[in-house]
Amino acid sequence: MRRIPSQDPDRIRLTRRQPWGALALVLLTGLAMMRNGVDDPAGPPQPVAANALDSRGDGRTAAGRAAPLAPLPYSPVSRVRIGAIDVDAPVVDVGLDPDGWIEAPPPGNPDLAGWYQNGIAPGQRGTAVVVGHVDNAAGPAVFYGLGSLKKGQHVEVERRDGRTAVFEVYGVEVFGKEDFPGPRVYGDTGRPELRVITCGGGYSKADGYDGNVVVFARLVATR
Repeated sequence: MRRIPSQDPDRIRLTRRQPWGALALVLLTGLAMMRNGVDDPAGPPQPVAANALDSRGDGRTAAGRAAPLAPLPYSPVSRVRIGAIDVDAPVVDVGLDPDGWIEAPPPGNPDLAGWYQNGIAPGQRGTAVVVGHVDNAAGPAVFYGLGSLKKGQHVEVERRDGRTAVFEVYGVEVFGKEDFPGPRVYGDTGRPELRVITCGGGYSKADGYDGNVVVFARLVATR
């Protein structure tokens, strides 16, 4: 893990103990403040109750109840594919800005997703995170359709070692920025998992989106 660049020693200590704290903040300020450029009063699709995490909180499908797969070793990410919403996008590494907060993908390119390279690699034990914009001033961006995903659909992450990690969705929710549940979203379940995150919830021109859509997925295959 790279050293967190910051002039504030208290921030360095905080982010070392709680690495997802910085990620939660950027998703609620950086991504959530993107201007909605889509000429659609309804805005991007939002998650429905049927696709929320189940009451057990473990989201186990038949695949999830099977013997767990052996985790993959660390490898950077090159591409993300979500066939259900026609996503086939290159992935760039994103790190931390000079203040110690995680960066979002460049907003000028709507087709890019970002993987937080100082965290878990998709397929490793732990929770890997891929982020992307829902839209920009020109229209829909890479994860515009993310809120329409359903349980049982797949997210494929191509890694630079030539392996592909296949994740099955077990929950899709939208969380407000005032009560974003960082430990619930980013916590280590003891298995290889993935979170895919974009902006969501209500929108106003003054404040942008008021929350984030979060897809919860678990490793079910590798190839």
